[in-house]
Parts: sequence; structure tokens; C-alpha cells
Amino acid sequence: MEKIKLHIGCGTLYKEKWINIDNNSDNNIEKLDINHDLSKGLPFDDESIDFIYNEHFIEHLSKEEGLQFLYECHRVLKIGGVLRISCPDLDSIIESYVNNNWREQDWVKRYNYEWIESECEMLNLNLNQSPWGHKYVFNSKELISSLEKVGFNTNDIKKEFFSHSQYLELQNIDSRID
Repeated sequence: MEKIKLHIGCGTLYKEKWINIDNNSDNNIEKLDINHDLSKGLPFDDESIDFIYNEHFIEHLSKEEGLQFLYECHRVLKIGGVLRISCPDLDSIIESYVNNNWREQDWVKRYNYEWIESECEMLNLNLNQSPWGHKYVFNSKELISSLEKVGFNTNDIKKEFFSHSQYLELQNIDSRID
């Protein structure tokens, strides 16, 4: 039986053999399987999904919206299903601020943000003044705590590195190292 894999907040990164879902409010997504406002929950039955992947999505939600989103992921995942979240790490952002090596962050170089003038501007761009619509940036501790609050088992939560996973379906799937 083929695994049901959900790619949430896919944006313009369509993944073959995944159900790609996003709210195409800007009409900039050319290929999309489901156009859905994710603030309205996930349009799937309880325990119906094997894998959920999202990359640089959860930081676009408020803390409360993020908890609701994580609850929805927990609800739709099958027993033994896997959720992979790739998002900016607040601790890394702050570390780059404190160590004044923020210009070395992947996103600064990749997206030509060399115009940023200071570490203060960089920090604000990542947080409350984000031109990308960031609302709440997690660190590992806060994300794990939030996952536990909505029902995920502490023993099953693992921090993985860029593109690494014990699951073949989740290996080499990340597109953004930050």
C-alpha cells in the first residue's frame, strides 16, 4: 500500500508523489494539489496520513495558530506516522547576532540580503519586522514543548539535520539549510 504523504505550505516547491497543499492567496503557485486555507485545519480524516512535511511554514503562524496547526498534524497522522518540520531556529539566529557572524547565514547569501546593514536589522527582519510574514520563530525547546502539548510523544521527537532522516521518504527533501 502506497504511503500518503502531505506537503504543507508547499508554495512554489511542488513535490512529486506528495499531496501539495497551500493557500494560494497570491495566485503565484502554478502547480498545487489542494488550495486550502490552513488556518481552517487540515482537510483530512483522523489518522489518514503517513508523512507530513513542511518547510519554512510554521514561523508564519502565531504561537496559538502554530499550536492549532500541530494539533491538526497530530490528528491526521496515522499511528506511527511522521511529521517533519523544517523552520528557522531562534537560537541560531540569536547566536549569529551575538557572535556577529550573521552575514554567514545561508539565507543572507542565498537570497541576496547583503543589503542588511546591521545585526539588529537582521534580527528584526527574522522576527517582528519580517518582510516574509514571520509571526513566531521557535527554538528546539519551544517546538518540542508545543509538540508535547498537542499529544506527540516526547520519546518520538528527534532533532534531525538538513536533509537527514531515518525515513527514506524524508531524506534529501529539505531545500533550505537555514
